[in-house]
Amino acid sequence: MTTLKNKTILITGASSGIGAACAAKFAESGARLLLCSRRIEKLNELAAQLQSKYNIEVHAFQLDVSQHIKVVEALKSLPTNWNIVDVLINNAGLAAGLDTIQDASIQDWEEMINTNIKGLLYVTKEILPQMLDKNSGHIINIGSVAGHYVYPKGAVYCATKHAVNALSSGLRMDLFGTRIRVSSIDPGAVETNFSLVRFKGDEKRAASVYEGMEPLTPEDVADAVLYCATRPQHVNVSEVIIMPTDQASATMVSRKNQASTFINDSLIKVDGSK
Repeated sequence: MTTLKNKTILITGASSGIGAACAAKFAESGARLLLCSRRIEKLNELAAQLQSKYNIEVHAFQLDVSQHIKVVEALKSLPTNWNIVDVLINNAGLAAGLDTIQDASIQDWEEMINTNIKGLLYVTKEILPQMLDKNSGHIINIGSVAGHYVYPKGAVYCATKHAVNALSSGLRMDLFGTRIRVSSIDPGAVETNFSLVRFKGDEKRAASVYEGMEPLTPEDVADAVLYCATRPQHVNVSEVIIMPTDQASATMVSRKNQASTFINDSLIKVDGSK
């Protein structure tokens, strides 16, 4: 196994959900954490908790990965002892709205494309040169089963996650011959604030996504991320698709006392009726 003790791990979107769970898992392994997100107060709270519990070094900073200039400025101005990253976890991402293309908000599209695709590219572009200089490193992209399946009213979000899938594959090709590893972790239904963000604070609608089924937890996904990062250096786990036992595809979800099984508000039944 690859030891993570004293390795520097950069996690984007680290203030909650999968990002925060990854931070805790890597902290437990003795890693040094570079944590960034848009919500700096929540991030500082997490950083203090992890420092206290695991006696590790943590450097937290505010960053919206969708803003290219801010990404460049933030990563170029890191303290000297934090400017070499061993593992980059591109976790920042979101879904905005669940609408047909003809009814969707252009602003929702912009937010998803700018964060899920451009943000991943901006951060990766800044981190890659120092990985190439030392000919080592690991880039772990948090994708989604939506990068493998498309579902109704989710075309643009699914397109952004298909892009993450393509970018991960392309990175492996562009880095061919180096010792830099690239992994993609693609989870299904995970109970985080993902749906609350998608439905713009509608708690009832967000909760309905997970009703009657047992979704993944952020820790389940973090376990998969940690597994990839701790394989021997000659092993690259290219892709992990991880779903709840109650889920068979991006849309098929088995729910207690229900014959229907479509996630994300869709109304298609298993038998094909609507």
